[in-house]
Amino acid sequence: MTDNTRQTSDEAATAASDVLRDPNATQEEKTAAGSALSQTPSKSDDDE
Repeated sequence: MTDNTRQTSDEAATAASDVLRDPNATQEEKTAAGSALSQTPSKSDDDE
């Protein structure tokens, strides 16, 4: 499996998290936010 080298900044990840928590966010906004978060390294990746 190929490693994903694209990463979302901490600021963008925080903004994306805020969108996903917003009950008024549109489905398009939530899809974009989810995409951004999928490019954020997980905490377990930081340990390697």
